[in-house]
Amino acid sequence: MKVKFGLIAVIALTGLLAVSCSSLKKMKKHSSDITYAVTPEVLAAKGGIVDLKIDITFPGHYFNKSTRIEATPVLRFNGGEKSFEMKELQGEKVIGNMEVIPYNEGKTVTYISRIPYEDVMRLSSLEIDLVGFKGSKSLAFGPRKIGNGIIATAALVENKPLLSLGADEFQRVTKQQKEAAIYYLINSAEIRNREMTSKEIKELEAFIKEALLSKNTALGSIDVKSYASPDGPLGLNEKLAGNRETGSTAFLKNQLKTKKILPTLPASLLNQHVVPEDWEGFQKAMEESNIQDKELILRVLSMYSDPEVREREIKNIASAFTTVAEQVLPKLRRSLFVVNTEQTGKSDEELKSLAQKNPGELNAEELLYAATLFEREGDKLSIYRAITRLYSNDWRGYNDVGTILLEQCEIAEAKASFNRAAALSPNNKVILNNLGAVALKEGNLQQASVHLGNATGAGAEVEYNKGILSIINGDYNAAVRYLGAYNDVNAALANILVGNYNEATRKLNTDNSALGFYLKAVIGARQNNSAMVLDNLKKATTIKLSYKQLAATDAEFVRYFENPEFAAIVK
Repeated sequence: MKVKFGLIAVIALTGLLAVSCSSLKKMKKHSSDITYAVTPEVLAAKGGIVDLKIDITFPGHYFNKSTRIEATPVLRFNGGEKSFEMKELQGEKVIGNMEVIPYNEGKTVTYISRIPYEDVMRLSSLEIDLVGFKGSKSLAFGPRKIGNGIIATAALVENKPLLSLGADEFQRVTKQQKEAAIYYLINSAEIRNREMTSKEIKELEAFIKEALLSKNTALGSIDVKSYASPDGPLGLNEKLAGNRETGSTAFLKNQLKTKKILPTLPASLLNQHVVPEDWEGFQKAMEESNIQDKELILRVLSMYSDPEVREREIKNIASAFTTVAEQVLPKLRRSLFVVNTEQTGKSDEELKSLAQKNPGELNAEELLYAATLFEREGDKLSIYRAITRLYSNDWRGYNDVGTILLEQCEIAEAKASFNRAAALSPNNKVILNNLGAVALKEGNLQQASVHLGNATGAGAEVEYNKGILSIINGDYNAAVRYLGAYNDVNAALANILVGNYNEATRKLNTDNSALGFYLKAVIGARQNNSAMVLDNLKKATTIKLSYKQLAATDAEFVRYFENPEFAAIVK
């Protein structure tokens, strides 16, 4: 009896295992009935991430009630593989917390996951690995290809941020102005001897003489402005101011002739002005004074425009008018000489020569301008370094040194130079843009975002760099906005990534770079234009041989991999 019972138990266990394996084998056999809808159809890298969405549909009468499945999407590529997160599913009779698939009705399950992008994934196959379980038994259903990957077109962005120079304030022609005044006694147009020989008049004469003798200076206009103070009748003031103008003009001409500075003052240089009542000068003098009741007087000026009413109301302020008459009005009884000159600076050739041989003879503005006259980075760098030596407190020298170093890929040195500039001029948006460019080069996207955000308003360079950052971060619509003013490969790339193919093509019209032709080939592939693909790939790979391997592993061209002409191009 014991033997019989043991034999029955073994037979029963064997039968149970057979049924268990039979269920899994049946599910494996019909696993092709499971359908997969992958979004996107060809996986793409965006912001350094590969996002995956799969709608998995299990048909009715497929999912055994006592089984469960572990589903793992896997990217397989030459030399390796990368798994997405595994998802567990279970039949109706399984005890667990996994998503249940009804046996009779079946079900569509939505799976979402992501993995970091690596360049080795460029040419890959998306497969699904299913493993079935029933009790202690398991059975691998085998991998099944459900998609392709990975489009990494966004990785073609040219990480060449635009840099901001510390602008020079160089002016080839500088305007200079010298003023001198002579003052009159009340109700008089007579020029007193002490006014004729005042320090101001002597300095004015010397200024005119120097301008006439200098080969780089041209004498411009000479303005003679004669005024009367705003007290007394208007008619008297008009006559008085006119007489002062006539006398002061004659005085100036005579002084220039007698001292052999200018024998004849050309009428074309002389501008004569008469101001009968100098209310503007009166208001300015009152604002600058400490006279009691000055606010009351200023209020009178703002309330009344009629000169007679103004004069009457001010005189009614008896406590202040005496002081006004003593301290303010005498300064308004005057003739003012204003001499204008234009000084022409050194020529470009002179600036270039001095900047290289004797930079100490040039000021900071001249040196900064001179650097722009050279094409070679080495020449520019030499001048910018001279600025840091000669004008060590000027942030522009260190900033501009940094721009050349970054162009030369000396990232650490460039960063140090920009930081020196920032220490001299904190929160300077020009410098912050350049520090943002450094962060982009370093791959420090968070720091780049902070710097470029704080640099907003510093110019078009900031917007361009934000465009690069947006492409790298996967915000393609923002990139299109930031790069809208540009017609280059990055602006075209941004438009490709949002599907604006016509605009992308337009932005590449004048671009004859290898990348420009390559992007045109991508546009052709997306628009099913074989001629556009092949013609532009030929041009791109002729200019840059490395694009052969790039194209051969680019999922953008997966439909062309079997094309003989494509194969010949990328060989």
